[in-house]
Amino acid sequence: MSWISPFRLQRAGMLSMNRRNVDYIGRYNDRASYPLVDNKLKTKLIATEYDVSTPQLLQVVRQQHEISHFRELVDELDGFAIKPAKGSGGKGITVITRRDGDQYVKASGAKVTLATLERHLSNILAGLYSLGGTPDVAIVEDLVQPSASLADYSFQGVPDIRIVVFQGYPVMAMLRLATRDSDGKANLHQGAVGVGLDIGTGHSLNAVQFNKAIHLHPDTGLNLANIAIEDWQQMLLMASRCYEATNLGYMGVDLVVDAQKGPLLLELNARPGLAIQMANGRGLLTRLKAVERLKRPHFTPEGRVAFAMETFAQPVQQA
Repeated sequence: MSWISPFRLQRAGMLSMNRRNVDYIGRYNDRASYPLVDNKLKTKLIATEYDVSTPQLLQVVRQQHEISHFRELVDELDGFAIKPAKGSGGKGITVITRRDGDQYVKASGAKVTLATLERHLSNILAGLYSLGGTPDVAIVEDLVQPSASLADYSFQGVPDIRIVVFQGYPVMAMLRLATRDSDGKANLHQGAVGVGLDIGTGHSLNAVQFNKAIHLHPDTGLNLANIAIEDWQQMLLMASRCYEATNLGYMGVDLVVDAQKGPLLLELNARPGLAIQMANGRGLLTRLKAVERLKRPHFTPEGRVAFAMETFAQPVQQA
């Protein structure tokens, strides 16, 4: 295994975890705003006030006796998603893509019964998946149907886009693709593929899995070099608006492209990870400092996005 010296990492503009925690999360994120992003239900409610679309909310289960209403709801649904409001890292999320008689088919292809789903709801309420193990509420959302242009790249899971936003400026982005290793979840630590995206165009740059460069998706076999994200500027605008919605200076915005409804906000993260640097093949620190050096910050999402698309776009490769 080859090692890179801290000096070389610094020259490359790589943001370290300690520096992220102290200089950016600690400095720019007001802890009073954390409940807005640590609770998916609160995120959904605040996002709608700032013209940021989210998957349709079908039901909120707050008490054990309300699980009986869930039984009535899903009797008329083919697909839906169950999420713990205060879950993290994708834990506790169950996605049902269709029904097969009396059973429900998960994104992985496994089949579960209604009783299993009801037990899952009960576990969510008990806090099995919540931050700190505190009691939680469950939200039931409409099933996201990923855009056909992206769905083929992901293995048994919905691909999503993580955008790091600093002071309202989208500074770095990546596409996350589920794999067999990640059990259909778009989580890089569990083995999902991270594809760096050009802020200027939404086109793919590099791809990694388990922090190693790859060119083909390990399960679908598709080339990851020529991916283009639809409605890219709109997605950047949605991410930028989340700054006004939360007042968090440093955060991760997770979006998905629905085949019918276009870009939708999945969730926000006040402590976004650093693997996005590996996916992009470049460091965050240089871009964060570029925003900090601005003498006249932009006060609208449109202005911030225009600046980011021009400033952080990748140079065109000469043939």
